[in-house]
Amino acid sequence: METKYIFVTGGVVSSLGKGIISASLANLLLSRGYRVTIQKYDPYINIDPGTLNPYEHGECYVTIDGQETDLDLGHYERFTGIRTTKANNITTGRIYMNVIERERKGEYLGKTVQIIPHITDEIKRNMQLLGTTGDYDFVITEIGGTVGDIEGLPFLEAIRQLRWEMPDNSLCIHLAHVPYIAAAGELKTKPTQHSVKELQSIGIQPDILVLRAERELPKSLLGKVAAFCNVDTECVIQSPDLPTIYEVPVNMREQGLDVQVLKAFGVDPEATFPEMGPWLHFLDRRSKATEVVNIALVGKYALQDAYKSITEALSHAGTYNDVKVHLHFENSEDITDDNVAERLAPYQGVVICPGFGNRGIEGKIVAARHCREHGVPTLGICLGMQIMVVEYARNVLGMKEANSSEMNPDTPCPVISLMEEQKSITSLGGTMRLGGYTCDIVPGSLLHEAYQEERIVERHRHRYEFNNEYRERYVTSGMVPAGINPDSDLVEAVELKGHPWYVGVQFHPEYSSTVLKPHPLFMSFVKKICR
Repeated sequence: METKYIFVTGGVVSSLGKGIISASLANLLLSRGYRVTIQKYDPYINIDPGTLNPYEHGECYVTIDGQETDLDLGHYERFTGIRTTKANNITTGRIYMNVIERERKGEYLGKTVQIIPHITDEIKRNMQLLGTTGDYDFVITEIGGTVGDIEGLPFLEAIRQLRWEMPDNSLCIHLAHVPYIAAAGELKTKPTQHSVKELQSIGIQPDILVLRAERELPKSLLGKVAAFCNVDTECVIQSPDLPTIYEVPVNMREQGLDVQVLKAFGVDPEATFPEMGPWLHFLDRRSKATEVVNIALVGKYALQDAYKSITEALSHAGTYNDVKVHLHFENSEDITDDNVAERLAPYQGVVICPGFGNRGIEGKIVAARHCREHGVPTLGICLGMQIMVVEYARNVLGMKEANSSEMNPDTPCPVISLMEEQKSITSLGGTMRLGGYTCDIVPGSLLHEAYQEERIVERHRHRYEFNNEYRERYVTSGMVPAGINPDSDLVEAVELKGHPWYVGVQFHPEYSSTVLKPHPLFMSFVKKICR
């Protein structure tokens, strides 16, 4: 069949869960046997999220082909198993950059370049790009921000045009908020009505409404919204708060979101059935787990979305190890030699988190030393691995001034140093070692025990690496390379002999963990904690 385009917009407030609804719909359509992909359009001027502060944006997710993207792409991959690429996340900055580059080359033949039609044409071209490959039955496009944001108007105008150009092959799902006013004891639909009216004023009539609320919505309220917003009653879907985001696809299936989408496109919903056996098995196993394990995330970003993929990967591993993983953030800026034992005492495992910059580094080093000396199962990711290497140099190898040249360019012992190919780079955006790289695993290592493979591909996002000039000193003293890049001979992973489980990896394994395929390294880590 012809490719169908589904646009997901949001209103009233941000952070309602457009990404979760998009991923849930993709999950349902995939479970019916359709070919599906999802993309995110973000209305900010940054070319990508790679240079954005985690406090502003949360996690920067990295695709296998090395694109820094919005964190919602992590949800897409975790819910669907789809491996996204740079084509799945576009920002206003990239759209404008493409148009300006074409203008500089004279491709517009001297015409005045304007938002309409040039910017909107470029948006439309990108929105349809994946669909033109012939690889997909459905392309789901989520629009960041909320209706009414001035920066999102070009994207909505592009959608309006596409709806007009292909009325039979496109539809719009609008997500809105129904707040509960405690003082009045009432649920209020006015914010949703105003949000839909704003969308209609742009020329877009939503086909399906998804109402976010903290509690169950009565049928009378759903009917009221349908009447005021010109939407069929069966196309008003509610999305109440649930114990876990992974229950949302099941909730959407029960309310027939996928059925209404297929009907809107003239596709018989009875011809297929959403086979969700493995997903339901995951939820059942998750609900039956009773044992709790407590794991500390030692980092400096006190924001849950800053380590989103790590928290979800640990959650997946907990489910498949039949335990409930409770995560606790420990701010590395507050950890000292005097309090580290007390701070980390409640936890059965510790993750030394990734990050950039000097803030909180010494606290991470103190935490790593405590875990190394006291046999605490520990996983260091990216900067976390580098912290393990620096700590070991200072306290075992006797190099008291050892450091990363990122933290101290003048350190006499740069056990972590800037990669050679990074030294001439001045532009920060999209220039790190990004995306999938091969790693050969050392037989007999904990890494090999976890992966059960000799060669893997994992995603990277960093500029600094283990300094091979010091490799022999580490090997002879007990911290050994467990993974090596075969092309560059760079150390991709280290582990400690004689320790129950002390592993650092330069790559980001969390990006590859999905609901139906938990990451083996996180599985091994949680399994060790459970013993």
